[in-house]
Amino acid sequence: MSDLVIRAVGESEYENWLRAVSTGFLSPPVVSADQLERSRRTDAEASARRTGAFDGDRCVATYCSFRQELTAVGGAFVPANAVSGVTVSPTHRRRGLLTQMLRRDLAEAKERGDVVATLIAAEYPIYGRYGFGPAAWSVKWTVEALRAGLDRRWAGPEGGGRIDLVDGAEVRTLGPALHERFRAGRPGAVSRVPVWWDTTTGVLRSGPDWTEPYYAVYRSASGEVEGLVSYRTAEHDWPGNQPGDILSVNWMLATAPAAERALWHFLCSIDWVARVTSDRRAPDDLLPQFLPDPRAARLTEHTDWLWLRILDVVRALEARTYEAAGSVVLEVADPAGLAGGRFRLEASADGTASCTVTSASADLTLGVAELGSVWLGGESLRRLAALGRVREEREGAARKADALFRSPGLPWCPDLF
Repeated sequence: MSDLVIRAVGESEYENWLRAVSTGFLSPPVVSADQLERSRRTDAEASARRTGAFDGDRCVATYCSFRQELTAVGGAFVPANAVSGVTVSPTHRRRGLLTQMLRRDLAEAKERGDVVATLIAAEYPIYGRYGFGPAAWSVKWTVEALRAGLDRRWAGPEGGGRIDLVDGAEVRTLGPALHERFRAGRPGAVSRVPVWWDTTTGVLRSGPDWTEPYYAVYRSASGEVEGLVSYRTAEHDWPGNQPGDILSVNWMLATAPAAERALWHFLCSIDWVARVTSDRRAPDDLLPQFLPDPRAARLTEHTDWLWLRILDVVRALEARTYEAAGSVVLEVADPAGLAGGRFRLEASADGTASCTVTSASADLTLGVAELGSVWLGGESLRRLAALGRVREEREGAARKADALFRSPGLPWCPDLF
């Protein structure tokens, strides 16, 4: 450890740092010009902070955090410290490098005034040790289009809406505003920087094998853009000379159920398409029920996705809304010393709440990771109590608190970062 130095990454070390990221993620350790440009633009647009551990001139561990907004229950945008690019080279494992980088960054994030920290965990067991808890899950579906019960002569949406094929330039024009409306109504959604749209439409290539996808837009009867989808097709074997192509959805964004329904019907009705595979969807996604035969949709993946770490309990609990009036006293344990304490949450009938530090007896005792899991409404305190991860200090306290914390819909983060 005496030869290892952890420091901010300078411009001359940028490519070295990116090469270490690729090594940690088992990608080819070659940095392309597109990758360099995309990373530099992301840094500038998201106020990214890159840190590396260096053994001499070689970068052997990487860490990045950047500015983000996370949608809380009720639609408030909460300042978040998004964590990404975390790797340790296989030659330098078990030396505490991640612990040093992460603890330093979380302390600085709290000092800046970030309410939470977020990440997508590549490995489940790692981040709970640092106060992160899984807070939003995702699912994937495979739809047997020929069994879905849709009329293959389907000619368009009902109710006066329409679907049009568009190109990447139009997606870059329409997408950002649509996403802003989407994330305002979806707990767990996060902000996107402009470079996201340039990458997804090929202005900046995400890799050497990138190919141009199809894009389709849904407009309501009034002409408002309410949905966008990006998809690719791959030719499949045609058994018995019957079409068997597979359509893969890269991403779908919609602000109204009618838009989602129309886009799924459109995708499942394209000639030659026998199977449609979805992108990452919300756990309570309506996709199966949009089909005349919901059994044509088969769940192929269900996994934790967005992880969350509370940095400021008072601001976090006051930022979201609640489903009922009531109060609960929470004893929050945080070994890192960033967000622990005893807090009284008082929720009003209008959904707003106040949170104050208190010396009153606790109703529930839980870790900061467990608080992160329930904050977006995606986890139940009763479930966590049954698992021994939340302790009831008063009988029935978990059920009472669940009535406050539940959300009208499950949280969902469609983004990878």
